[in-house]
This record gives sequence, C-alpha cells and structure tokens, in this order.
Amino acid sequence: MNNNNQIIEARVEQLAQRIEALVVEARKKIASTVNIAMVYTYFEVGRYIVEDEQGGKTRAEYGKGILKGVSARLTASLGKGWSVDTLEKTRRFFLTFSKSATPKRILSKGENSATVQRKFVLSWNHYQILSHVDNPEARGFYEIEAFKQQWSTRYLQRQIGSGLYERLALSRNKDEVMRLATEGQVVEKPSDIIKDPLVLEFCGLKPEASYSETDLESAIITRLQDFLLEMGKGFLFEARQKRFTFEERHFFIDLVLYNRLLQAYVLVDLKMDDLTHQDLGQMQMYVNYYDRYVKEDFEKPTIGILLCERKNDALVELTLPKDANIYAQQYALCLPGKALLQQKLREWIAEFKNKENVV
Repeated sequence: MNNNNQIIEARVEQLAQRIEALVVEARKKIASTVNIAMVYTYFEVGRYIVEDEQGGKTRAEYGKGILKGVSARLTASLGKGWSVDTLEKTRRFFLTFSKSATPKRILSKGENSATVQRKFVLSWNHYQILSHVDNPEARGFYEIEAFKQQWSTRYLQRQIGSGLYERLALSRNKDEVMRLATEGQVVEKPSDIIKDPLVLEFCGLKPEASYSETDLESAIITRLQDFLLEMGKGFLFEARQKRFTFEERHFFIDLVLYNRLLQAYVLVDLKMDDLTHQDLGQMQMYVNYYDRYVKEDFEKPTIGILLCERKNDALVELTLPKDANIYAQQYALCLPGKALLQQKLREWIAEFKNKENVV
C-alpha cells in the first residue's frame, strides 16, 4: 500500500508540475501581450496629441491648457494613469519612434523594415528609457540588444549609462558601426568581442586606491556574473589561475574563458602597470600552447586578452604580427564620461570620412 501511495504521489507531483509550468508560461505570454498592446496604445495616443498640437496653437500654450483638460477627462472616465506627465511621455514617445525604422534583427522572418509598420517588442518602461537616447543609431542598437538579450530596465539603463554602443563602435570600422544600429552586436570574429574600455565599476575597487592584480582578480571572481555580462555575448567561465606545465616550468593564466559563439578559448591576463612587450610575448606563448595542446580541431584559434589600466596600441602593433589573435583591452573602475565617449566617436567617424575622401 505504501508503495502505491508513493507511486500516486509521484504522479500527482509530476502532473501538477507540468500544469503549473504551462500556466506560468501562459501568464507570461498574456502579460507580455498586454504590455505590448499598451505600448502600441501609447504610441497612438502620442500621435493624436501631436496631430492635434500641429493643428492648434504654439507648444507652450497647448501644453498649459489642452493636456490638463484631456488628463482630467480621461482620469474621470478611465481612472488613474492618465496624468499630464503620462500624456507628455506619449507625445515624446511618438516623436522619437515614428521617424525611426524597425531594426532588422527585430523583424520576423520575411518582413522588411521598408514595408512593415513600426514594430514594438519591449515594455513601456523600456521605451521610456530609450526615448532619452538622442542618437538614433545608438537607440536602435539598444532596442535590439534589450530584446535579444532580454535585458531588464535596470540593465538597459546601465548599458546606456556606460556608453556600450560608443565603446563597441570605437573598436569597429565605419561600416560595422552602421551595422550595429540595424542588427545589434553580431559576434563573427575575435575583434567583435572587444569593448573600449571594459567597465568594471561593479567590482567595488576605487580608482584612486592602490590595489594589486590579485585584488582585481578576486573582485572579478566575486562578481563573476557581472564580469561575464560586461565582457559580452557568449562568454563562459572555465578557470582562475589555470596552471599548465611546459618543459618542466609552471605557468599560470589569470582567467580562462570560453566563447560559445566563436567556439574559442579566451585567455585573460590582468595587468596593473604599463603594458610591456614582455607581457605581449607571454600572452602569445599562452595562446600558442592552447592552440597546440588544448583546443580541439573543430574549435577556432585561441584569443588572448591583456586587460590593462593603460594600453599602448603602437606597442601592440609593433610587437605582434598582424594576424595575431591577441588584444590589449583597457578597463575602467568607474563609468566612463558618456559625453567624452560620444565626442570621441564623432571625431573618429569624421576622421574616417576624411581619409575616405582623400583616397
């Protein structure tokens, strides 16, 4: 009898779990559908306000009277949620997104951005954050990545605040910068995973404080999930202080990661002092060892990253061969000045265009 009871209990538990999972998933879909419907509704509300405004008087006079009256009328008939502030947000939302095409990677298979009406895939709160991104290319990039990577609003704010778009764009050529805006971050080659700089403010180390490579390594391991997210797409952690032996000598790699999108090992060495050619040579040796003795035939060549406080591109270029799979990547312990990053990007694109014109 006990045996039968156990069997029945197991079946009850299994069936209940399956039904619960089904209901939870359905609730998620319903909530998502309701949220998206609300976004479309707010977009149309914004359209009505802009159209009425364009047919009326000046913006200042319009804002003082009309929206207050509309807010009072809607609140009386529909309940809370229709304040003047909300109506002004819908207006901004429409003005911001009515002129921008739907990013390519958000379209369904077979759809074309030239023929499809503006498509919304994020929550209203996400779009409120995106409405304050003035650069349409950056806004398109963040919309794609927030959708594809399922970013929370908090994480979206962090990525915008850290200048993720600008940091990725500064490590790419002009054509790839434009591709970022319409397709998001596409990882096809090692240089696609490099950001300039890598922002490690979540480690809790103060920029003005004195700390060692071990301190930084320990802080990274403590906040490993945040570190892997900051590194980019597809990173997995394998080992810390990975030891290998060659000709009776022991060597230690600070961090060994793996990128599942590139199908390649990523070796990371942490450097506190100025980068030297000896550091680059050592990393080249690490990469050679992994390529010859660790990686499988189906895997791509190993990538080496020297994470340093100050990098020297000229030294890297002079020391390493052109086809070396090794990169010096700068890090910052506080969020970079976004205005400075944006200025650097504008200067970089202008310089690129000038070179094209000269050629």
